[in-house]
Amino acid sequence: MPDRELRGRIALVTGGSRGIGAAVARELGDAGAEVVVNNVSSAGAAEAVCQEIRDAGGSARAAAGDISTPEGAAALVNEVESDVGPIAILVCNAGITRDNLIMKLSDEDWRAVVDTNLGGAFFTCRAVARPMLRRRAGAIVTMSSIVGVHGNAGQTNYAASKAGLIGLTKALAKELGGRGIRVNAVAPGYISTELTDALPEAAREAILAGTPLGRLGDPGDVARAVRFLVSDAAAFVTGDVLAVDGGLGI
Repeated sequence: MPDRELRGRIALVTGGSRGIGAAVARELGDAGAEVVVNNVSSAGAAEAVCQEIRDAGGSARAAAGDISTPEGAAALVNEVESDVGPIAILVCNAGITRDNLIMKLSDEDWRAVVDTNLGGAFFTCRAVARPMLRRRAGAIVTMSSIVGVHGNAGQTNYAASKAGLIGLTKALAKELGGRGIRVNAVAPGYISTELTDALPEAAREAILAGTPLGRLGDPGDVARAVRFLVSDAAAFVTGDVLAVDGGLGI
């Protein structure tokens, strides 16, 4: 891809203060986008990511907001459109996990995961769709998971939310494509983050044994996939689910 190919475009990354979201924010900043790093409560972490982007010659600012509610998502989009400018790129990355076997999974933990991971993406996409439709342009990427494709024991809430994102992505691609708006999903496999760092050694070895490339992914692997999907290099790609999983899903 050409250097700084996203120059002049405003990119909103939800859940961008750590892990994959932070890597996506840095990658889009490197591509020249003006990045808005959204977070719920980690203002310091979000600002630190923004500072990294600025130190590398990019442009970024933090924006707090709870996208798991329709009001929060709409307020965030309105704030960015008013204070920064027209959103050209939306990356729906905000997500949480609350794992347990279904017999032990509480109603609260079900709702929290589905409301944040799936509801938050829906609310944010709905809020940004109207201005994108007026401009007849835009690129949206949702962050699904290989767990949303194949399932995983002890993660019924998470798997359902990530599978739902795939359906949301494909439906939106059909709804919005006629106005020049592309919608795609990325489905990461096991990525080296705080979450996977805490896995027992036996679990890590089992994951690696099932991954043809023989390693965990890096957040940068996912970020580079997102960069491609929102760039003009992917101008004829929409409704796709790009697995970044080292072959785990084969």
